[in-house]
Amino acid sequence: MNITVLGAGAWGTALAIALAQRHNVLLWGRNPDTMAAAAAQRENAAYLPGFALPETLSLSADFSEALAHVTTAAGATTAAPATQSEALLIVASSVSGLRELAQQLQAFPIPNIVWLCKGFEENTRLLPHQIVRQVLGDAIPAAALSGPSFAQEVARGLPCALSVASVHAGLCEQVVAAVHGGNIRVYSTDDLVGVEVGGAVKNILAIATGVADGLGLGLNARAALITRGLAEITRLGIALGGRSETFMGLSGVGDLILTCTGDLSRNRRVGLGLAQGKPLASIVTELGHVAEGVRCAAAVRALAQECGVDMPISNAVAGVLFDGDSLQSVMELLLSRNPREESA
Repeated sequence: MNITVLGAGAWGTALAIALAQRHNVLLWGRNPDTMAAAAAQRENAAYLPGFALPETLSLSADFSEALAHVTTAAGATTAAPATQSEALLIVASSVSGLRELAQQLQAFPIPNIVWLCKGFEENTRLLPHQIVRQVLGDAIPAAALSGPSFAQEVARGLPCALSVASVHAGLCEQVVAAVHGGNIRVYSTDDLVGVEVGGAVKNILAIATGVADGLGLGLNARAALITRGLAEITRLGIALGGRSETFMGLSGVGDLILTCTGDLSRNRRVGLGLAQGKPLASIVTELGHVAEGVRCAAAVRALAQECGVDMPISNAVAGVLFDGDSLQSVMELLLSRNPREESA
């Protein structure tokens, strides 16, 4: 199968490495110098250092070339669209870059689109599937591929399990056929909203958990934050149209546990930095990568208010990030809240 991955960050590169073992994969990045260096060194030193790129993996900074890989059937002499079963287009941008890429794709007869990003668009408060639908319409089969997955571990060939979510059953089957195999398992669902909400909000809760760990509040506090954080994800997800059972799966509790406890979690590292008294700007600069929890915290707070959903932990994180609230004050506020039924 021909597969193009648009976005040569850590996660896009890691997935391209894994898929290149079984498919004809082209990895596109927008920076010509970065892609030329990666091609020469067979390593994406800028975003995923230390992992060799397979010789079978093609690299390009030419957008038209990257799209030709999946919009022209193999061996064809015309620019006829490839059929859905022949090609897969995977977008590995951040949420903030998804709209621009989707707009660029309007000029091409793409067979489908699958995105890896997690979060809400800052200004519009839209989920990725809503951005794609707004730009590209409903006719193109579209899906989210999500779940607990650190790029470094996938690139290393360690086991992981993902969820593909789409209302297009055929595309789910194609993604499973393409990605499932070796050390990667893929499960499918039609609850696109639930999968995307779980992937977005868990990043905010990872910041909260990082703060708690950085302040030395203990494992009991971490367990409480994760558990009550899952309740917040579920409440918002249901309010936006997701199903409760989705949040007990890979893109809910699975992704939440990984992001809140794993040392490779960028969002958890943001919380650790805040606990050390570092300014947010310095923390983000040190990371050198996107921490989606920072970008979508304000959007989640606004959505929770609009939907009448109680999300005290997420709101507390937004207060620290954007309102100048002190860690001590939000911690005292959370601890002083009136108790409620655990299922609520």
